[in-house]
Amino acid sequence: MTTPTISNEAKLIQAAESAAKSSAASSASGGTGSSGSGSLSTSALSSLADNYTTFLTLLTTQLKNQDPSSPMNTDTFTSELAQFAGVEQQVETNSNLSSLISLNEDGQLSTDSSLVGKTATANTTTLPLQSGSASLSFSGSPGETVAIAVANASGTIVKDAVMTAGSGTNTWTWNGTDNNGNQLSDGAYNVSVETIGSSGTTSDVPFTVTGTITGMTKGASDMEAEMGSANIPMSDITNLSSGTGGTGS
Repeated sequence: MTTPTISNEAKLIQAAESAAKSSAASSASGGTGSSGSGSLSTSALSSLADNYTTFLTLLTTQLKNQDPSSPMNTDTFTSELAQFAGVEQQVETNSNLSSLISLNEDGQLSTDSSLVGKTATANTTTLPLQSGSASLSFSGSPGETVAIAVANASGTIVKDAVMTAGSGTNTWTWNGTDNNGNQLSDGAYNVSVETIGSSGTTSDVPFTVTGTITGMTKGASDMEAEMGSANIPMSDITNLSSGTGGTGS
C-alpha cells in the first residue's frame, strides 16, 4: 500500500499554522512580558518587607524572654541591631527606587503620547487588526512560495494564505475576514510567515507588522504602543511615520 504524500503547499500551510499557534500560546502565557520583571520586583520587595517584620518580631521576643541571670551578650545584641538596621535600609531603598521608576515611567508616558496617530512598523508576531485592516511585510525572492497563517488569542487558526513572492519587499494585507469569509472583530491576532525550500524543508520568514498607534501604556519592562487592543513593546518598533496604512483586501 502506497503512503500518500503531502504536497509542498499543504506542508507549508501546516508549518505556518503551527508557528501561529505557538505564538498565540506564548502570548497567552505572558511571553511578551505582560507580567515579567515588574511582578518579580514587587514580589522581591514584599519578601524583603516580610523578612524585616519577622526579624523585628524575633528580636523583641528574644529580648523579652532572655534569662535575667544570663542576659544577651552586648556584642551579639549590637550585631543583631546592625542587621536589623541593614534590612530596614534595604526596604526603604527599594521603596524609594520603585517610586523613582514610577515617576520616570510617567514622564516617558507623557513624552511618548506624541506618537499617537503615527504609523508604526514593528518586529513582532502580534498582528493588530484595526478598522478591519492589517498588514505585514517581508523580503522575498522571485517565485518563492510563502504561506501566512493567522491565529486568534485562543490559538485557533482563522486565516490562511499562500502567495508567490516577488523580489525585494512584499506586503500582505488582510481585510479581517476568516477562511469562511466572515468578518472578524478588531483586536490582537498572532501571525506567522513560512517558506519551503526545494528539499521540502520549511523555514520561518522574518517579517514586520504595521499598525496605527492609538495610545501608550506602561508595560512590565518597557513602554508599550497601543494599536487598537494590541500592545506592542516600544523596543519592537523599528520605524515610525505620519499617516495611516491602507485598507486590507
